[in-house]
Amino acid sequence: MSDKLPFSEVVSRHGATVLLVCRAVVGPVDADDAWSETFVSALRAYPALPAGANVEAWLVTIAHRKAIDLLRKARRSATPMADVPAAPTRRTDDPSVVDLRRLLARLPERQRLAVVYHYVGGLPYAEVAAAMGGSPDAARRAAADGIARLRKAESITARGETARAREGRS
Repeated sequence: MSDKLPFSEVVSRHGATVLLVCRAVVGPVDADDAWSETFVSALRAYPALPAGANVEAWLVTIAHRKAIDLLRKARRSATPMADVPAAPTRRTDDPSVVDLRRLLARLPERQRLAVVYHYVGGLPYAEVAAAMGGSPDAARRAAADGIARLRKAESITARGETARAREGRS
């Protein structure tokens, strides 16, 4: 007898975490596609997953890979447009808005993955290490270094405000 959960229960338990990881990597527009592709792939591989495996870490790893695949595909594809805009379309004049994807993209890959897996995906460092390869101490160091770089780059305070937001209120 298998002690594995039915796959529908796996989706119910871990779907929100997978979606958070997908959104952090590809953004809100493509996150649903990455989420779907993650669970289609996971459904195919689930029967071969060992009974004692960490399902959440396994799904986060698949989600990250599917999200990266979508990013690569998007870079290779042209974006059809009726008319070329005169100015950039994704801009906000609100200095309190922090674009997490833009900030994460500035980090070295290992730091970005550690931050996404631990802080966005909620995985403990042992599982981050398993997903990335390496030790839990190295995963903890990469996440700490990534957070430090993010804070320094944007002058993010403990309350989540940026220096630009504080300047806008002055």
